[in-house]
Amino acid sequence: MSLEHVRLSQPAKDRLIRLKRTTGIGQWNVLCRWALILSLKDPSTPLIRDIVTDSNVVMDWKTFAGTTHGDIYLALLKQRCVEDGEAPTEENVAKTLTVHLHRGIGYLGGQKQLTTIEGLIGSVAA
Repeated sequence: MSLEHVRLSQPAKDRLIRLKRTTGIGQWNVLCRWALILSLKDPSTPLIRDIVTDSNVVMDWKTFAGTTHGDIYLALLKQRCVEDGEAPTEENVAKTLTVHLHRGIGYLGGQKQLTTIEGLIGSVAA
């Protein structure tokens, strides 16, 4: 597992397809960034540990994080590893990314008020 490629499970892909349709946000990476931040905002440890990344959605790290904010996302992931009692190794950071990304996609997909971009912003800002 590495940070070079961000892969999604089929259920996560299906939720993102619905989110793309309801929010009008057409890019996987933008929704995934929102999902990651929403999950990292939650101080609890995700219950999901083993995720099968079996969909055909694969992004490289630069696409996921963008060219100007990659260091910030990486720092947030390393900080979360430390807060969860894990060393911020590349493997642990990649695992943290996968787990939090999928939990965040679940959070986004489970919000009924999320029918607009304003609803998306409100869900993360709350």
